Amino acid sequence: MTEHPVSTHDAAADDRNEDILIYVDGQIVPRAQAVVSVYDSGFMLGDGIWEGLRLYDGHIPFFDDHLDRLFEAAVYTEIEIGLDRDGLKAAVWKTLQANGMETDVHVRLMVTRGRKAKPFQHPHLSLWGSTIVIIAEHSKPDDSVVARGIRLHTVPHHRGLPLTQDAKLNSHSKLNCIIALNHAVRAGADEALMLDPFGFVNTTNACNFFVVKKGAVWTSTGDYCMNGITRQKVIDLCRAEGIPVFERNFSLVDTYAADEAFLTGTFGAQTPVFEIDGRVIGGGVAGPVFRRLRAAYKALIKASREG
Repeated sequence: MTEHPVSTHDAAADDRNEDILIYVDGQIVPRAQAVVSVYDSGFMLGDGIWEGLRLYDGHIPFFDDHLDRLFEAAVYTEIEIGLDRDGLKAAVWKTLQANGMETDVHVRLMVTRGRKAKPFQHPHLSLWGSTIVIIAEHSKPDDSVVARGIRLHTVPHHRGLPLTQDAKLNSHSKLNCIIALNHAVRAGADEALMLDPFGFVNTTNACNFFVVKKGAVWTSTGDYCMNGITRQKVIDLCRAEGIPVFERNFSLVDTYAADEAFLTGTFGAQTPVFEIDGRVIGGGVAGPVFRRLRAAYKALIKASREG
Protein backbone atom coordinates (compact mmCIF):
# COMPACT_ATOMS: atom_id res chain seq x y z
CA MET A 1 0.00 0.00 0.00
CA THR A 2 1.31 3.46 -0.83
CA GLU A 3 1.79 6.04 1.92
CA HIS A 4 -0.93 8.22 0.48
CA PRO A 5 -3.74 7.59 -1.98
CA VAL A 6 -3.00 7.73 -5.68
CA SER A 7 -5.27 10.13 -7.53
CA THR A 8 -6.44 10.53 -11.09
CA HIS A 9 -5.49 14.19 -10.58
CA ASP A 10 -1.89 13.54 -9.51
CA ALA A 11 0.56 16.00 -11.03
CA ALA A 12 4.10 17.06 -10.28
CA ALA A 13 4.45 20.18 -8.14
CA ASP A 14 5.17 23.27 -10.21
CA ASP A 15 6.48 26.39 -8.50
CA ARG A 16 5.13 28.56 -11.30
CA ASN A 17 1.65 28.05 -9.89
CA GLU A 18 2.52 30.20 -6.88
CA ASP A 19 2.56 33.27 -9.13
CA ILE A 20 -0.26 32.59 -11.57
CA LEU A 21 -2.71 35.26 -12.63
CA ILE A 22 -6.41 34.47 -12.23
CA TYR A 23 -9.46 35.82 -14.03
CA VAL A 24 -12.11 37.23 -11.68
CA ASP A 25 -15.09 38.93 -13.31
CA GLY A 26 -13.17 40.45 -16.18
CA GLN A 27 -10.03 41.33 -14.24
CA ILE A 28 -6.72 39.45 -14.34
CA VAL A 29 -5.28 39.53 -10.83
CA PRO A 30 -2.42 37.86 -8.91
CA ARG A 31 -3.32 34.65 -7.13
CA ALA A 32 -3.21 36.26 -3.68
CA GLN A 33 -5.71 38.89 -4.78
CA ALA A 34 -8.12 36.49 -6.51
CA VAL A 35 -11.01 36.62 -4.06
CA VAL A 36 -14.81 36.57 -4.10
CA SER A 37 -17.28 37.86 -1.54
CA VAL A 38 -18.26 35.67 1.41
CA TYR A 39 -21.78 36.50 0.20
CA ASP A 40 -21.10 34.83 -3.15
CA SER A 41 -23.68 32.12 -3.84
CA GLY A 42 -20.97 29.67 -4.88
CA PHE A 43 -19.10 30.02 -1.58
CA MET A 44 -22.24 30.19 0.54
CA LEU A 45 -24.40 27.51 -1.09
CA GLY A 46 -22.44 25.66 -3.76
CA ASP A 47 -24.71 27.44 -6.24
CA GLY A 48 -22.61 27.37 -9.37
CA ILE A 49 -21.49 25.39 -12.41
CA TRP A 50 -18.06 24.67 -13.83
CA GLU A 51 -15.97 22.97 -16.51
CA GLY A 52 -12.45 21.58 -16.52
CA LEU A 53 -10.35 22.14 -19.65
CA ARG A 54 -6.89 21.08 -20.81
CA LEU A 55 -4.40 23.09 -22.85
CA TYR A 56 -2.23 20.96 -25.16
CA ASP A 57 0.35 22.69 -27.36
CA GLY A 58 -1.66 25.89 -27.64
CA HIS A 59 -4.96 24.08 -28.21
CA ILE A 60 -7.95 23.27 -25.97
CA PRO A 61 -9.46 20.01 -27.22
CA PHE A 62 -13.24 19.71 -27.32
CA PHE A 63 -13.71 23.30 -26.09
CA ASP A 64 -17.10 23.54 -27.78
CA ASP A 65 -18.27 20.29 -26.17
CA HIS A 66 -17.43 21.68 -22.74
CA LEU A 67 -19.22 24.94 -23.47
CA ASP A 68 -22.27 23.02 -24.70
CA ARG A 69 -22.43 21.32 -21.29
CA LEU A 70 -21.85 24.55 -19.39
CA PHE A 71 -24.62 26.43 -21.18
CA GLU A 72 -26.98 23.47 -20.80
CA ALA A 73 -26.30 23.57 -17.06
CA ALA A 74 -26.88 27.33 -17.03
CA VAL A 75 -30.31 26.83 -18.60
CA TYR A 76 -31.21 24.14 -16.07
CA THR A 77 -30.03 26.12 -13.03
CA GLU A 78 -31.28 29.45 -14.43
CA ILE A 79 -27.89 31.08 -13.96
CA GLU A 80 -27.30 34.04 -16.26
CA ILE A 81 -23.65 33.66 -17.21
CA GLY A 82 -23.34 37.20 -18.49
CA LEU A 83 -21.02 36.25 -21.37
CA ASP A 84 -21.83 34.40 -24.57
CA ARG A 85 -19.73 31.50 -25.91
CA ASP A 86 -17.28 33.77 -27.70
CA GLY A 87 -16.97 35.91 -24.59
CA LEU A 88 -16.14 32.92 -22.41
CA LYS A 89 -13.64 31.62 -24.93
CA ALA A 90 -11.98 35.03 -25.05
CA ALA A 91 -11.82 35.14 -21.24
CA VAL A 92 -10.13 31.73 -21.09
CA TRP A 93 -7.57 32.67 -23.74
CA LYS A 94 -6.98 36.02 -22.04
CA THR A 95 -6.14 34.15 -18.82
CA LEU A 96 -3.80 31.75 -20.57
CA GLN A 97 -2.03 34.50 -22.48
CA ALA A 98 -1.61 36.62 -19.35
CA ASN A 99 0.23 33.66 -17.80
CA GLY A 100 2.27 32.90 -20.91
CA MET A 101 0.88 29.36 -20.95
CA GLU A 102 1.20 27.12 -24.00
CA THR A 103 0.83 23.48 -22.91
CA ASP A 104 0.28 21.09 -19.99
CA VAL A 105 -2.23 23.39 -18.34
CA HIS A 106 -5.45 22.61 -16.50
CA VAL A 107 -8.16 25.28 -16.63
CA ARG A 108 -11.08 25.45 -14.23
CA LEU A 109 -13.87 27.68 -15.54
CA MET A 110 -16.40 28.51 -12.81
CA VAL A 111 -19.65 30.45 -12.88
CA THR A 112 -21.79 31.12 -9.81
CA ARG A 113 -25.11 32.89 -9.40
CA GLY A 114 -23.13 35.76 -7.92
CA ARG A 115 -23.11 37.85 -4.77
CA LYS A 116 -26.19 37.77 -2.58
CA ALA A 117 -27.85 40.57 -0.64
CA LYS A 118 -28.51 38.28 2.35
CA PRO A 119 -27.08 34.90 3.44
CA PHE A 120 -30.08 32.85 2.31
CA GLN A 121 -30.72 30.51 -0.59
CA HIS A 122 -33.38 32.31 -2.62
CA PRO A 123 -31.98 32.98 -6.12
CA HIS A 124 -33.61 36.42 -6.22
CA LEU A 125 -31.19 37.53 -3.52
CA SER A 126 -28.36 37.34 -6.09
CA LEU A 127 -28.78 40.90 -7.30
CA TRP A 128 -25.58 41.71 -9.15
CA GLY A 129 -25.23 39.00 -11.78
CA SER A 130 -22.92 36.05 -12.04
CA THR A 131 -19.39 35.61 -10.73
CA ILE A 132 -16.95 34.18 -13.29
CA VAL A 133 -13.57 32.83 -12.17
CA ILE A 134 -10.97 31.14 -14.38
CA ILE A 135 -7.99 29.38 -12.78
CA ALA A 136 -5.28 28.11 -15.13
CA GLU A 137 -2.48 26.08 -13.56
CA HIS A 138 0.64 24.45 -14.93
CA SER A 139 -0.39 20.84 -14.41
CA LYS A 140 0.89 17.80 -16.27
CA PRO A 141 -0.71 14.45 -15.38
CA ASP A 142 1.62 12.01 -13.66
CA ASP A 143 2.08 9.24 -16.24
CA SER A 144 3.50 6.92 -13.57
CA VAL A 145 -0.08 6.31 -12.46
CA VAL A 146 -0.38 4.02 -15.51
CA ALA A 147 2.21 1.73 -13.89
CA ARG A 148 0.82 2.12 -10.36
CA GLY A 149 -2.87 1.95 -11.16
CA ILE A 150 -5.81 3.06 -9.04
CA ARG A 151 -7.43 1.17 -6.16
CA LEU A 152 -11.19 1.53 -5.77
CA HIS A 153 -13.48 0.79 -2.85
CA THR A 154 -17.24 0.47 -3.28
CA VAL A 155 -18.99 2.90 -0.94
CA PRO A 156 -22.57 3.06 0.37
CA HIS A 157 -23.02 6.57 -1.02
CA HIS A 158 -24.63 6.40 -4.44
CA ARG A 159 -25.24 8.79 -7.30
CA GLY A 160 -28.87 9.75 -6.83
CA LEU A 161 -31.97 10.01 -8.93
CA PRO A 162 -32.52 13.19 -10.97
CA LEU A 163 -35.39 13.90 -8.57
CA THR A 164 -32.81 14.94 -5.97
CA GLN A 165 -29.76 16.35 -7.75
CA ASP A 166 -29.19 15.19 -11.29
CA ALA A 167 -25.69 13.69 -11.49
CA LYS A 168 -25.42 14.99 -15.06
CA LEU A 169 -25.19 18.50 -13.63
CA ASN A 170 -21.60 19.71 -13.21
CA SER A 171 -22.36 21.82 -10.16
CA HIS A 172 -20.21 23.29 -7.41
CA SER A 173 -22.02 21.11 -4.88
CA LYS A 174 -19.76 18.04 -4.68
CA LEU A 175 -20.26 17.10 -1.02
CA ASN A 176 -21.78 13.71 -1.84
CA CYS A 177 -18.69 12.78 -3.86
CA ILE A 178 -16.31 14.14 -1.21
CA ILE A 179 -17.98 12.08 1.52
CA ALA A 180 -17.74 9.03 -0.75
CA LEU A 181 -14.04 9.67 -1.35
CA ASN A 182 -13.34 10.06 2.37
CA HIS A 183 -15.03 6.70 2.96
CA ALA A 184 -12.86 5.03 0.31
CA VAL A 185 -9.63 6.58 1.55
CA ARG A 186 -10.38 5.37 5.11
CA ALA A 187 -10.80 1.90 3.63
CA GLY A 188 -7.29 2.12 2.15
CA ALA A 189 -8.30 2.87 -1.44
CA ASP A 190 -7.55 5.78 -3.76
CA GLU A 191 -11.04 6.61 -5.01
CA ALA A 192 -14.64 5.60 -4.38
CA LEU A 193 -16.63 3.34 -6.68
CA MET A 194 -20.22 4.55 -6.51
CA LEU A 195 -23.34 2.59 -7.43
CA ASP A 196 -26.56 3.93 -8.89
CA PRO A 197 -29.84 3.96 -6.90
CA PHE A 198 -30.57 0.38 -8.00
CA GLY A 199 -27.19 -1.09 -7.05
CA PHE A 200 -25.64 -1.16 -10.51
CA VAL A 201 -22.05 0.01 -10.95
CA ASN A 202 -22.03 3.65 -11.92
CA THR A 203 -18.95 5.87 -11.60
CA THR A 204 -16.29 6.96 -9.16
CA ASN A 205 -16.37 10.10 -7.05
CA ALA A 206 -14.45 11.97 -9.77
CA CYS A 207 -14.33 9.95 -13.00
CA ASN A 208 -16.35 7.76 -15.32
CA PHE A 209 -15.76 4.02 -14.95
CA PHE A 210 -15.25 1.32 -17.59
CA VAL A 211 -14.58 -2.41 -17.54
CA VAL A 212 -13.31 -4.72 -20.27
CA LYS A 213 -14.75 -8.22 -20.55
CA LYS A 214 -13.66 -10.62 -23.31
CA GLY A 215 -12.47 -7.76 -25.49
CA ALA A 216 -15.66 -5.69 -25.10
CA VAL A 217 -15.83 -2.38 -23.24
CA TRP A 218 -18.68 -1.79 -20.78
CA THR A 219 -19.70 1.39 -19.00
CA SER A 220 -22.84 2.44 -17.17
CA THR A 221 -25.99 3.58 -18.95
CA GLY A 222 -25.04 7.16 -18.13
CA ASP A 223 -28.42 7.78 -16.50
CA TYR A 224 -26.99 8.49 -13.04
CA CYS A 225 -23.55 9.93 -13.67
CA MET A 226 -21.82 12.89 -15.23
CA ASN A 227 -21.74 12.17 -18.95
CA GLY A 228 -18.10 13.11 -19.31
CA ILE A 229 -16.64 14.55 -22.48
CA THR A 230 -13.75 12.07 -22.29
CA ARG A 231 -16.22 9.25 -21.57
CA GLN A 232 -18.02 9.99 -24.82
CA LYS A 233 -14.77 10.29 -26.78
CA VAL A 234 -13.71 6.84 -25.53
CA ILE A 235 -17.08 5.36 -26.55
CA ASP A 236 -16.68 6.98 -29.97
CA LEU A 237 -13.11 5.66 -30.28
CA CYS A 238 -14.24 2.14 -29.46
CA ARG A 239 -16.71 2.30 -32.33
CA ALA A 240 -14.10 3.78 -34.67
CA GLU A 241 -11.56 1.11 -33.67
CA GLY A 242 -14.02 -1.76 -34.02
CA ILE A 243 -14.02 -2.50 -30.28
CA PRO A 244 -17.44 -3.66 -29.04
CA VAL A 245 -18.76 -1.11 -26.52
CA PHE A 246 -21.90 -1.20 -24.39
CA GLU A 247 -23.64 1.35 -22.19
CA ARG A 248 -25.48 -1.00 -19.87
CA ASN A 249 -26.44 -1.94 -16.34
CA PHE A 250 -23.92 -4.25 -14.71
CA SER A 251 -23.18 -5.29 -11.15
CA LEU A 252 -20.19 -5.91 -8.93
CA VAL A 253 -20.36 -9.57 -9.99
CA ASP A 254 -19.45 -8.46 -13.51
CA THR A 255 -16.93 -5.94 -12.24
CA TYR A 256 -14.85 -8.22 -10.03
CA ALA A 257 -14.46 -10.66 -12.93
CA ALA A 258 -13.39 -7.98 -15.44
CA ASP A 259 -10.27 -8.47 -17.53
CA GLU A 260 -9.48 -4.75 -17.28
CA ALA A 261 -10.91 -1.63 -15.68
CA PHE A 262 -10.14 2.03 -16.22
CA LEU A 263 -11.33 5.55 -15.53
CA THR A 264 -11.80 8.54 -17.81
CA GLY A 265 -11.70 12.27 -17.13
CA THR A 266 -10.53 15.52 -18.67
CA PHE A 267 -7.38 15.80 -16.56
CA GLY A 268 -6.02 12.26 -16.55
CA ALA A 269 -7.63 11.14 -19.85
CA GLN A 270 -7.56 7.39 -19.12
CA THR A 271 -6.27 5.80 -15.90
CA PRO A 272 -6.08 2.04 -15.24
CA VAL A 273 -7.71 0.43 -12.21
CA PHE A 274 -5.73 -2.42 -10.65
CA GLU A 275 -7.80 -3.23 -7.57
CA ILE A 276 -11.47 -3.08 -6.59
CA ASP A 277 -12.56 -3.95 -3.04
CA GLY A 278 -9.32 -5.85 -2.48
CA ARG A 279 -9.66 -7.87 -5.68
CA VAL A 280 -6.86 -7.53 -8.23
CA ILE A 281 -8.09 -6.67 -11.73
CA GLY A 282 -6.23 -7.81 -14.84
CA GLY A 283 -3.23 -9.06 -12.93
CA GLY A 284 -2.47 -5.56 -11.68
CA VAL A 285 -1.16 -4.24 -14.99
CA ALA A 286 -2.56 -1.96 -17.67
CA GLY A 287 -4.31 -4.17 -20.22
CA PRO A 288 -4.17 -4.20 -24.01
CA VAL A 289 -7.58 -2.58 -24.59
CA PHE A 290 -6.73 0.25 -22.19
CA ARG A 291 -3.40 0.85 -23.94
CA ARG A 292 -5.01 0.77 -27.37
CA LEU A 293 -7.64 3.30 -26.36
CA ARG A 294 -5.11 5.52 -24.61
CA ALA A 295 -2.99 5.62 -27.77
CA ALA A 296 -6.06 6.32 -29.91
CA TYR A 297 -7.11 9.14 -27.59
CA LYS A 298 -3.67 10.76 -27.81
CA ALA A 299 -3.95 10.58 -31.60
CA LEU A 300 -7.41 12.16 -31.38
CA ILE A 301 -6.03 15.03 -29.32
CA LYS A 302 -3.28 15.58 -31.87
CA ALA A 303 -5.76 15.46 -34.76
CA SER A 304 -8.08 17.95 -33.07
CA ARG A 305 -5.15 20.33 -32.63
CA GLU A 306 -4.04 20.02 -36.23
CA GLY A 307 -7.60 20.35 -37.50
